[in-house]
Amino acid sequence: MSFVSAAAVEITGLVKRFGPVTAVDHLDLKMPRGKVLALLGPNGAGKTTTVEICEGFQRPDEGTVRVLGLDPARDGAALRPRIGVMPQGGGAYPGVRTEEMLRLVAACAADPLDSGWLLDVLGLNGVRRTPFKRLSGGQQQRLSLACALVGRPELVFLDEPTAGMDPQARRLVWDLLAALRADGVSVLLTTHLMEEAETLADDVVIVDGGKVIASGSPSALTAEHADDAHLRFRARPGLDTQLLREALPEGYRVQESAPGAYRVCGAVDPQVVSTVTAWCAQQGVLAQELHVGKRDLEEVFLELTGRELRA
Repeated sequence: MSFVSAAAVEITGLVKRFGPVTAVDHLDLKMPRGKVLALLGPNGAGKTTTVEICEGFQRPDEGTVRVLGLDPARDGAALRPRIGVMPQGGGAYPGVRTEEMLRLVAACAADPLDSGWLLDVLGLNGVRRTPFKRLSGGQQQRLSLACALVGRPELVFLDEPTAGMDPQARRLVWDLLAALRADGVSVLLTTHLMEEAETLADDVVIVDGGKVIASGSPSALTAEHADDAHLRFRARPGLDTQLLREALPEGYRVQESAPGAYRVCGAVDPQVVSTVTAWCAQQGVLAQELHVGKRDLEEVFLELTGRELRA
């Protein structure tokens, strides 16, 4: 008796070795249909290998992998028409023109989307006759995304989908991915942009050393790693924090961890909150997104995987 799997991707005990290196080490993962899952990890964590196995480009050494209920290694011919793949770096011929590339991919699909509409949606109409090699990095990424979507896939694999894009293009792609999810399309993405994962993903899986080290919704992960010895807020970038340090009790630290993102380290009580808001008033700014104990996904990621640079 046949049935439709409730999972878009289901991985059990996955192992993949390259000589003496175990790239994926007994990894388990389950991704429901119609959801966005962000697979995160530092360089060399096993993300790309895991995704390539799901796409059918690599074979596992151990474990089982099912994508839309099929074995990607054995059932590749049946699976390929149902998935879209967006590799980082575009994957197009250097001399092919934008519209030619998309039409070529569309010709391989049974019921493709209209190429002209997709070019328009992704802001590529103005470069439809431009050779791929002359596109900007962000334009190449958008063309690669168009190629992944033109065949109306049930599941899309995206590798760094907004790499090289300016903020306007990034928001456009985020809106498009949200629309895909609303239409029931499953999306598995890898990204180093934590804001992207936090904005788009229903679920996050963090891997390191080929193993899953944390999983859950972005809000659940940040709540699990909350710390009541921190107060965080946003304000105009570049404020002089020395006056705030002097106004706080001895031992407190103040950091601008990213432009406009401030963090006060130390036990937080009503007096500390009052001191911070008074300092902001003195600076002529309004403290926004003020949170006690809340960490963002990037801070959770660094806590779990370390802060040292990976090759």
